[in-house]
Amino acid sequence: MTSRATSVRPRPRVVRHLLVGLTVALVAALTPTGTTTPAQAAPVLLSQGRSTTASSTENAGTPAAAAVDGNTGTRWSSAFSDPQWLQVDLGARATITQVTLIWEAAYGRAFQLQTSDNGSTWTTIYSTTTGTGGTQNLTVSGAGRYVRMNGTARGTGYGYSLWEFQVYGESGGTNEPPVTPTDPYNPNLGANTFVFDPSTPTSTIQSRLNTLFTQQETNQFGPQRYAVLFKPGTYTADVNLGFFTQVAGLGMSPDDVNLNGHVRTEAFWMGGNATQNFWRAAENLSVTLPAGQTVERWAVSQAAPYRRMHLRGAQNQIQLWNGGDGWSSGGLLADTRIDGLVVSGSQQQWYSRNSEFGNGWTGSVWNMVFQGVVGAPAPSFPNPSHTVIAQTPQVREKPFLYVTGSGEYRVFVPSLRTNSTGTSWYNKTPAGSSISLSQFFVVQPGTSAATINTALAQGKHLLFTPGVHRITEPIQVNRADTVVLGLGLATIQADNGTVGMRVADVDGVKVAGIMFEAGTTNSPVLMEVGPSGSSASHATNPTSLHDVFFRIGGPHVGKATNTLTVNSDNVIGDHMWLWRADHAASGVPTGWTLNTADTGLTVNGDNVTMYGLFVEHYQKYQTIWNGNGGRTYFYQNELPYDPPNQAAWMNGSTRGYAAYKVADSVTSHQAFGLGSYSYFNVNPAVVEERSFEVPTNPNVRFTNMVTVSLGGVGTINRVINNAGGTANAANQTVYLTTYP
Repeated sequence: MTSRATSVRPRPRVVRHLLVGLTVALVAALTPTGTTTPAQAAPVLLSQGRSTTASSTENAGTPAAAAVDGNTGTRWSSAFSDPQWLQVDLGARATITQVTLIWEAAYGRAFQLQTSDNGSTWTTIYSTTTGTGGTQNLTVSGAGRYVRMNGTARGTGYGYSLWEFQVYGESGGTNEPPVTPTDPYNPNLGANTFVFDPSTPTSTIQSRLNTLFTQQETNQFGPQRYAVLFKPGTYTADVNLGFFTQVAGLGMSPDDVNLNGHVRTEAFWMGGNATQNFWRAAENLSVTLPAGQTVERWAVSQAAPYRRMHLRGAQNQIQLWNGGDGWSSGGLLADTRIDGLVVSGSQQQWYSRNSEFGNGWTGSVWNMVFQGVVGAPAPSFPNPSHTVIAQTPQVREKPFLYVTGSGEYRVFVPSLRTNSTGTSWYNKTPAGSSISLSQFFVVQPGTSAATINTALAQGKHLLFTPGVHRITEPIQVNRADTVVLGLGLATIQADNGTVGMRVADVDGVKVAGIMFEAGTTNSPVLMEVGPSGSSASHATNPTSLHDVFFRIGGPHVGKATNTLTVNSDNVIGDHMWLWRADHAASGVPTGWTLNTADTGLTVNGDNVTMYGLFVEHYQKYQTIWNGNGGRTYFYQNELPYDPPNQAAWMNGSTRGYAAYKVADSVTSHQAFGLGSYSYFNVNPAVVEERSFEVPTNPNVRFTNMVTVSLGGVGTINRVINNAGGTANAANQTVYLTTYP
C-alpha cells in the first residue's frame, strides 16, 4: 500500500451523517452478576433497558423486552387468552411512585400492578376492572425489586399489547441504608455486564456475543449499554463489537486473557463506510487469529479505543478501515502491542500513543500522529502526513478492573510515566497501585446523585455499571485520588439543567470510561474539573481523564452552553471526544436552534496536557485555551455543519469562530498534529476566517496542521491567524508545517 492510500480517495465524513434505522429490541433475561447496590433519592425512570419476562409472546417480533426499550415503535404482545403478565426486574429494590402504561390497541380492561422482592410473592399496588387503554399514568405506592402488570381480562379479542411499560421511583426502597458494602468476590456489576471464565461453554459465549452484536450493530442512540468481561484464561470467540459495547480482559496483563478468534469492528451495516462506527471499546486482551487468517479489522471513527491490547503474530496485520470498500475517520491505539503490521488504509486521521508495532505502519491520508510509539514511521509532513513525537512527556494509563488468583475483583491504577515510549506492560511489570472493589460504590442505573455523593463522602470510589445514569444534581468528587470508572461506556445524563460532575481542585482524581450526555434542559457545563479560580499545583499527581466522551443531542434534543471546563492545573486528558450532534435518532431533530452548545473544551488551568483530543460541531469556539503551558498532541475537529448563514455565525466582525483559540494573554503553548474540517451543508457560502487563532509569540508553537473543505462544501480562509492557504471547492486540502 502506498503512503497516500491511493487505492481509495479520501471521502468526506458527510456520508456518516445519514440517518440509520435503529435496532433497539432488547435482550431478555440479562442475568445480574451478584448482590445489589441500592439507594435513591429522586424519582426516576427505573425500568428502561432492564431485564423483562412475560407469560407469553404473540410472536418473535413482539418480545417482552420491547416494552422497556424506550421506543414507542416496538411493543410486547401476549397470546390471545387470559390471564397474562409482564414483569420487569429493576435490578435492586425500589420505592415505586408511578407506573405508565402505553397500550397498543389491544389493551387490558382488568389488570393489577404488583411488586415483589423475589419474583414469586406479589403485593398488589393498583387494581382496575375498567381500564380504557391509551396512555395511563398511574400514581402508586409500593416497593420491590420486581414490578409486573398482571392482566386478568382483555379489552379486545386479541392479547395484551404494550408499547411501553415504565416504572418510576427511587432505587433502594424504604428505610434502607444509602450505601451498602460491595462484596469484592461477588459484586453486582449490573444486569448488562456478562462475565465469562474458561469453564463457560464456547457456545454460550458465542451466542451471547452474537445476540449483543445483532442488537447493537446499528444502535447508535438507544439507551442500551453492555460490558463483556473475560476472566484470565484461554477462549475461542469471535467478538464483533457494535455500539455501546465494551469487551475487556480481567487479567493484570493483556496476555492473561487470550482469545483465539477475533476482536473486531466492521462497517458492513453502512456498506463498508466506518465513519459512524463510534462508542465501543476493546481493552486488556490478547488475540490470536484463527489458523490461515492474517487480518484483524478495527474500522472505527471517534470514541472507539483499542487500548492495552495485544494482537499476536508477526505475520498478522490490523486494518483501521473496512478494507477496500469504505472510509473511516479517526481513532486511538494506546498502550497496545501489534506484533505485525498496522494498515491505516482510508483512515483520515489517527492517534497512536505508547504502543509497539512489530512490523511498522503503512498508510496516510490527512493527519496521522505517533507519540512514544516503537515502530512508528519516519517523521514526514505533509506527504505522507506522519507527525512523530519520540516520547510522551507525562501520562498515566487508564485504570482497569481485574480479578486476582483468589477471585477478588480489584481496580489497578497505573502510575505516572515520564518521557515514556512503548507499552506499560509488554515484557515489563506495570507500576501502580491496586484497590479492592470493596472500596468502591457500584452505581446501578437509577441511583440518584445524592446517593452517589453520600458514597463519595464516605470515602468510596465509584464503579458505574453499563446503562444511562440520569441525575438531577451534580456528582461532586471532592477527595484526592478518587477513581471513577465506567463499564460498558456508562453514561451520565444531566437532567433538569444540572452540571453532570464537578471535581474539586485536589490531587490525582481519575475519571475513566464515562460518557456525559446533555439533557433537554440547558446545562451550563456538563463536567467541570476544579472550581473557577483553582490555583493549586498538581504537578506530581495530576487529575486524569481517560476515554471520557460527551454528547449533546442524538437520542433527544440536548443542550449545554459549555461541555468540559478545566480550571485545575496539571490536568491530563487521555482520549476524549466532545460532540455536538450533527445527526440523530430517527424522528429526533437536530439543528442550529435545537441542540445548542457554544463551546466544547475550555481550559483555564496552567500546564494542562491533552492526548488525542476530538472536538466537533460547536456553535462558537470549539476549544478555548486560557491557561499557560498547555500542550495538545493530536487534535481533530469538524466545524458546525449547520450555520444557516454568515450573519448567524460571526465573532464580532470576524467570519466564524476558530476551531482552536489560544487566548491573547497566553505566553506559552504547544500543539502537534492538528486537523480542522468544514462542511457547511446548510449554507455552503459560509466562511470560517481561520481554524487556529493564537497569539504571535515564539513560545506559542503549532506543528503540522491541515484544513480541509470536505467535498468542497464551505470555505476555511486561513489555517492559522493569517497564515496558510484557503481550503474550498477549488483547493480542498491545505497543509502548514509550523507557526510561527
